[in-house]
Amino acid sequence: MDLQQVEQRLSNIEILLLSQKTVFNFDEVAAYTGLSKSYLYKLTHTAQIPHFKPQGKHIYFNKADIDQWLQRNPVTPVNADEIEQQAATYVALKNMGRAKA
Repeated sequence: MDLQQVEQRLSNIEILLLSQKTVFNFDEVAAYTGLSKSYLYKLTHTAQIPHFKPQGKHIYFNKADIDQWLQRNPVTPVNADEIEQQAATYVALKNMGRAKA
């Protein structure tokens, strides 16, 4: 096993251990979410992501809150038949409007 494979396996183990925690610090939540630290700072500064500052300096995150935040605004998949039906309805209504004019 080469060094790159060992590093990858170690990284995978770290991710698994991280997912077992209930409270993250700033670096951990950046790694957990895949967000850059600068973007994460922006989100905390504008209060767009749930976080805690118990002593006013260090920022902490509740894993359950982060999971819920990550899953906001779900997008439901639309199948091709639905898209075709919506397009046909749109075209039919548009043509009816022209016929009346």
